[in-house]
Amino acid sequence: MANIDLKARPFYLSDEDIKWVEDTKNNMTQEEKIGQLFFPLGVTTDEGYLRHVILNNHVGGLMFRTGKAKELVDTYRYLQNNTKIPMLTAANLEAGGDGIIEEGTAFGKQMQIAATKDPKQAYRLGKISCSEAQAVGCNYAFAPVVDIDLNYHNPITNVRTYGSDPEMVKQCGLEYMKAAKECGSIVSIKHFPGDGVDEVDQHILISVNSMSCDDWDRTYGDIYKTLIDNDAPTVMVGHIALPSYQHKLNPNHPKKLVPATQSKELLQGLLREKLGFNGMIITDASPMVGFLAAMDRRQAVPYCIEAGCDMLLFNKDLDEDIMYMTEGLKSGILSEERLDEAVTRILATKAMIGLHKKQAEGTLAPSDDGLSKLDRDLFKEWAKDCADKAVTLVKDTQNLLPLDSKKHKRVLYELMGGFKSDARVEAKFVSEMEKLGFEMIPYEKEVYDWSKPVHFETVEEFRSKYDLVIYIGNIENASNQTTARLNWHTEFGAGNNIPWFVEVVPTLFISLANPYHLLDVPMIKTYINCYSNHDVMIETVIDKIMGKSEFKGKSPIDPFCGKDYLSY
Repeated sequence: MANIDLKARPFYLSDEDIKWVEDTKNNMTQEEKIGQLFFPLGVTTDEGYLRHVILNNHVGGLMFRTGKAKELVDTYRYLQNNTKIPMLTAANLEAGGDGIIEEGTAFGKQMQIAATKDPKQAYRLGKISCSEAQAVGCNYAFAPVVDIDLNYHNPITNVRTYGSDPEMVKQCGLEYMKAAKECGSIVSIKHFPGDGVDEVDQHILISVNSMSCDDWDRTYGDIYKTLIDNDAPTVMVGHIALPSYQHKLNPNHPKKLVPATQSKELLQGLLREKLGFNGMIITDASPMVGFLAAMDRRQAVPYCIEAGCDMLLFNKDLDEDIMYMTEGLKSGILSEERLDEAVTRILATKAMIGLHKKQAEGTLAPSDDGLSKLDRDLFKEWAKDCADKAVTLVKDTQNLLPLDSKKHKRVLYELMGGFKSDARVEAKFVSEMEKLGFEMIPYEKEVYDWSKPVHFETVEEFRSKYDLVIYIGNIENASNQTTARLNWHTEFGAGNNIPWFVEVVPTLFISLANPYHLLDVPMIKTYINCYSNHDVMIETVIDKIMGKSEFKGKSPIDPFCGKDYLSY
């Protein structure tokens, strides 16, 4: 077995800790070792499922989607009180405590933090996210995202990133890691070797980082090397190819796309050897097409561990994947040496945050009053401060702002979305505007009966009905989509929701999510980016369009997409 220095970065284990790792590993059955490789997604909090599927399979970790605090506390308490080896419990803590609990603090997307130009806001993000997660028993943050948003067409990186400046990404990543460590949590810097270069989503195909080796070294490489040198404990590897380094490290590399999760060149040659990473490597979600498209899953499950990953995130089917891993060990796809290396790093990761000691002391399971011990009023103040400093006025070439409820009383508005958050966002925005004296008139989709004479609204009729048009952009980046663009409804001509009327009635676009919508509405002369759609942000942007607060945010990406005419 390769020599793993557990006293070195990022573990820094004591002799006592190392003894626990070695004794635990030496007393494990092959079945228990294989179980530790898996990090499934919890599908229910039912006790029967937790016992028979999770505990009986000896899995090393578990992630639940956002849920009620009490339910998660009860679930993690049951698991940690009944597991032989303490579990890693994770959540996507990219934007606040609401990444794990419904009652959590919504702080802001990473790009919102970057718009403040203050990396200390990333520290606050990490502090809120990890402390609220720890309060309900979650010890592992699948964050920070250290991808670079270099391609405005990319539908998945977008506001999840700290923008397009590698230095800002690096500094914010460092601050988030610092806060997480103070909370007793581990992080997973992601998604190695770096997303955001191409325009695709690895959920539905293999993504490609097409950078040259030199360009990668100066950008993504510098970010990863710096975070690794500052004790990043785990790295999440994406289903992303990096052909330049794959071919440099292996001139005989096949002429096909191989994701990093199945690439010895990237896992061992680049991440372990060149960047010096000694910590635990976990895959991104393995049911993604980016993982499935390159190799039969029967082979890919054991081979990703043999190639250099230590844990497999999520499953198509847990029992089937355990069967594949066991078969792979018997057939030689996965070696005993690599299995032991992976288990060693998994156990060492648990030891580095003291899970074994907490288990021995009886303090591993969360308590019912964890959240009440946190200064959540302070967290709310932090969220308001971040929103205030992030909202970005991209352009106002018609000098529309500030609004006046008397001059702009009749407001036609349309929410552009199609997401679960739409109803909440619309209700909040409308109610806040109505409090200020605006008459909010919702867009109604045109439906024509072509068997009868049809009256099309004239320009003068439109002009007479409205004093202002507001678009509320709520196009969230989400998995399994090829684009995050604006789409319009029209049955005839320009329709009544496409902004043909910008020279007729003043028009304002407020984007609460995707910051690149000017690409689709260059004719709109007043445009604002908010980067997040939580209630605090909605209240903040309304204050700013009313002139109650100045715009302070600085765009962390190019909202004009390299096209000068978008700024007109």
